[in-house]
Amino acid sequence: MANVFKSLSERILVLDGAMGTMLQQYGFEEADFRGDRFADWPVSLKGNNDLLSITQPEALRKVHEAYLKAGADIIETNTFSGTRIAMADYKMEELAYEINLAAAKVAREAADNISKTTPDKPRFVAGSMGPTNKTASLSPDVEDPGFRGVSFEELRVSYKEQAEGLLDGGADILMVETIFDTLNAKAALYAIEEVKEERGIDVPIMVSGTITDASGRTLSGQTAEAFLISVSHIPLLSIGFNCALGAKQLQPYLEVLARRSDSAISAHPNAGLPNAFGEYDETPEQMAAQIKVFMEKGLVNIIGGCCGTTPDHIKAIAEVAAQFQPRPLAQTV
Repeated sequence: MANVFKSLSERILVLDGAMGTMLQQYGFEEADFRGDRFADWPVSLKGNNDLLSITQPEALRKVHEAYLKAGADIIETNTFSGTRIAMADYKMEELAYEINLAAAKVAREAADNISKTTPDKPRFVAGSMGPTNKTASLSPDVEDPGFRGVSFEELRVSYKEQAEGLLDGGADILMVETIFDTLNAKAALYAIEEVKEERGIDVPIMVSGTITDASGRTLSGQTAEAFLISVSHIPLLSIGFNCALGAKQLQPYLEVLARRSDSAISAHPNAGLPNAFGEYDETPEQMAAQIKVFMEKGLVNIIGGCCGTTPDHIKAIAEVAAQFQPRPLAQTV
């Protein structure tokens, strides 16, 4: 397995772009999500993108390869909702491990195939661990502020199962991403540390939060600095932000992390802010121009795209990233 720490010290690494944006282009219908295996499943499966790792692996492989050919150094597995907790919406809790295993295997194969053509530029697989559809810090019931829809223990168990599936499938990195509630993230990080200890391994960990609006806070109320402090007890490959905002809006919060953290800094913003139809209009050129400012200011070590981004966006970002040195790290990684 190639060393991501070594690559990180040599250049700005490029993360891939949106998986959902690319999968939407296939226009998959209910039957495509089900495949033969789940033809008689009792509930609708349309929209369960993570299941496509099992039922439409070739489509996923093509998306991964498109991002790799565009210049991505790191591709994310199609497992954003791959926890037992999130899979409950589709009555597929028992498939959580298999979904993560299958997704990691598809990404691993794609990364290895491209790495063979560029031996001086290894590609890496990041196991995506999304926030789940529940929050441990806030009550979903305005009439009962003390109620919680999920416990820390339930999150820990669910994340541990996901981490095991991702690692067994060949993930190089585990990415706890789109964090709107840091307590959820702490459960994921606790679970990862458990797996590392049980297996006697070390796994690079990326942590990426999301600032939900102009208040500059996560959904559970933390500032960028508070978020950083809350997860700094874990040795991290990188910390950063993704989703919710475009590159321009994200910059001040990245500046806080870059000033305060010894870890690498990552960012994968949306292609601007959504329009009235929920679509993203920022072109690859516009996004790359804004991200160039991150690099001119020495803010980032890992850069990519979130909602609305495509291989064209990643290609434009990679071309800009190649012109700059990575942000200096306070310690050797």
